[in-house]
Order: sequence, then C-alpha cells, then structure tokens
Amino acid sequence: MDLKLPVSAIMTAPVECVGPQDKILVIKHLYERQRFHRHFPVTENNHLVGMVSLADYMHAIGEATLDDNEPVYSLKKVEDIMSHNPVTVSKETSIAEAGELLAKGEFSSVIVLDGDQVSGIVTATDLIRYFLKQGD
Repeated sequence: MDLKLPVSAIMTAPVECVGPQDKILVIKHLYERQRFHRHFPVTENNHLVGMVSLADYMHAIGEATLDDNEPVYSLKKVEDIMSHNPVTVSKETSIAEAGELLAKGEFSSVIVLDGDQVSGIVTATDLIRYFLKQGD
C-alpha cells in the first residue's frame, strides 16, 4: 500500500459542481440520480466558493416532501445553504495527508484542486475503497 501516492489516484472525478445562484432544486435533482456524491463543490466563474453537503441540504429542506413544487426548492439558493471556505488539497497531496485530514472527523470530504480549478473530491469512502483494494 503506497500512501505516498497522490490523491488524484483515488479521487472521484469529474465531480458535479453547482453555482451559488442555483436554486436548491438543482441539488435535489442531483441527489435523485441513481449514483451521486454526498457533497457538491460550489463554483462561480470556475473558482471554488463553497461546498454543500447532504447534511446542509437536508437541514435546509426541513420537512419538505420530494415534490419539486415544494416552495423551499425554489425559494432557497445554494449560497443560502453552502459552507464557505471548504477544505481543499492539491492533486499532488499524498493519500496519507488526505487521510490525516479526514481522520480528524471534522468533515468527511476534501475538494481536490488543480491550481484553482476543482479537479475532484476525496471522501473517507474513497480512502476505504483504496485500502480494501490493497488487501486483495
């Protein structure tokens, strides 16, 4: 197992991004896809400005049903529910460094940047998958 490998070797990419002015209905539709990521980077003019987690989204919709016509889906924007200043790493960051960040338990994903552009996302699940593959 090579923990010195860069996170780019295990990151989920490409990653779906949303804009701060998008209605949270956009996020709802992303979550309704068969396979989805729990976190969405928020970009504006191709620059990272925040992140929305499943917890952020669930808190924002409260008791709303899955009906697209629920008012919350068109009243709230991504910028209303996103976290600012998400934790990021570069594509060259080692798997070990990313693991140390995630092991602190303060968050469950880090956004991977290539320069200042979103390149992917690494979650605790990505790390577990990597570790399990090494045991084969």
